[in-house]
This record gives sequence, C-alpha cells and structure tokens, in this order.
Amino acid sequence: MSQSASDANDLTTPSISIADAQNQVDQWIQTIGVRYFDEMTNLAQLVEEVGEVARILSRTKGEQSTKPGAVLGELSDELADVMFVVICLANQSGIDLTDALSRNLEKKTRRDVSRHRNNAKLVGDVTDQKSKPSESS
Repeated sequence: MSQSASDANDLTTPSISIADAQNQVDQWIQTIGVRYFDEMTNLAQLVEEVGEVARILSRTKGEQSTKPGAVLGELSDELADVMFVVICLANQSGIDLTDALSRNLEKKTRRDVSRHRNNAKLVGDVTDQKSKPSESS
C-alpha cells in the first residue's frame, strides 16, 4: 500500500456504537465540561441546535434565501450538535439509548407495518400531489 493510501486510512473515523457515544459524551462532560447542564438548559440547547439545522435546510433545500455574506455552517456539524445534546439528556436521565432506540423501532414497525405503504401521499407521484388543488379550497 502506498504512503498516501495508508495516510487516507488513518484519517477515517471508526464507527462508534450508541453506547460508545454515550460513554464518550459522559467522559467529555466529566473531564472538559465540568458537569452536565440541568435538563431545562439542555432542552434550550437542543432547541437552539435544531433551529440551526432548520436554518441550514430551509436555505439549502427549502425556499428561504441566504442573506449576502451569511455563513450557514455545516449540516453534519449541526446534526452532531443535536446528537450531543440528546445524548446529554439521555445520560443525565439514565436512559440507555441503544435499548430505547431498539424498542422505539419495534414499536414503529408494529404500528406502521402497512401505514406508509397505504398512504397515497407517499406512494403517488410527489409532483402530482403538489399540483392538485386540495379538496378544501
């Protein structure tokens, strides 16, 4: 393997499990962050971070324009910020996110086993749905 290929491999970040992420965030909080913010402060932080995701998406995928000179930030970084705060809330609430997500996906699977496949809005042509006037107009 060439040196450049070896260097590229060294730059890849190994995937981490949800449990590992919870442990890494907790370790960061204990060593760098001093302590967890209280739950209400973390909720406010979460809303702020989700707002930053919304701002990026509304301007890059939606109809909102970006002001000249405005810097939007990176969607991946903002989503990671959202995950960080969610993990903080889970940690301080004693929630195992691996177990919670697994149970949540099982619930959604049971509840929605055919719901989305039977939703005409999802299986039809999206352009047809947007161009048709609603029946309530």
